[in-house]
Amino acid sequence: MSSPAGPSEHTQPPKTAALRLLISDIDGTLVTPDKILTAAAQAAVQRLDDAGVGFSIVSARPPRGMQALATTLGVRLPFAAFNGGSLVGADFHTISTKRLPANVAQAALALLAARQVEAWVFADDAWRLLDPNGAKVERERLALGFDPTVVGGFDDVVERIDKIVGVSDDHDHLAAVEREMQAQLGGRANASRSQPYYLDITPPDADKGRAVRAICEHAGVPLANTVVIGDMRNDVAMFRIAGLAIAMG
Repeated sequence: MSSPAGPSEHTQPPKTAALRLLISDIDGTLVTPDKILTAAAQAAVQRLDDAGVGFSIVSARPPRGMQALATTLGVRLPFAAFNGGSLVGADFHTISTKRLPANVAQAALALLAARQVEAWVFADDAWRLLDPNGAKVERERLALGFDPTVVGGFDDVVERIDKIVGVSDDHDHLAAVEREMQAQLGGRANASRSQPYYLDITPPDADKGRAVRAICEHAGVPLANTVVIGDMRNDVAMFRIAGLAIAMG
């Protein structure tokens, strides 16, 4: 795909800035389209460690869907789930978490239903959905490494939602719903696609830029010495603040 951020949307580091930390998106960046972490990717992370460079990950995935990858790669810094909504320690304890206001979650779910876009809800450490045979369910099960919980509705968790995902194989329709969702919710939530077929709705103060800031603070590394890499528009928030931003081709 084309770069999601133009040259004006990120800052190049000074020539004297040394790379001290690399923070990577997962899907579309660190793993293959089949959700495989290759030996080459593992070796690259090991070379960073050998060079004394820190490494962490940020993703739209829930924490449970990142743990196996973090373990395999030996991540020793905090990492961020739900597009920055949850900051998780290397020992997998939750450092901080943000949730959607109940009225905002209800509005987002209502709009998805009105536009006939399937909704997934992540709450209480579970992935909830209405249709187990819906679009991209098998793909997400493979990526996350755990099964969804099939429910009849979301009212019982509406006050505890970490993230809502609108799912559609009609990419143009989902792009239109993304624009409508942004206009309707305004600053009350972030609505951005993490993949052409996933529209993520997350708390207004949760984005990957804030996540990168938090990881840098925990690592004691300035933003100017940090490199980020990603592939979608939900990565632009971190592109804007890091010393060097790399968009996947």
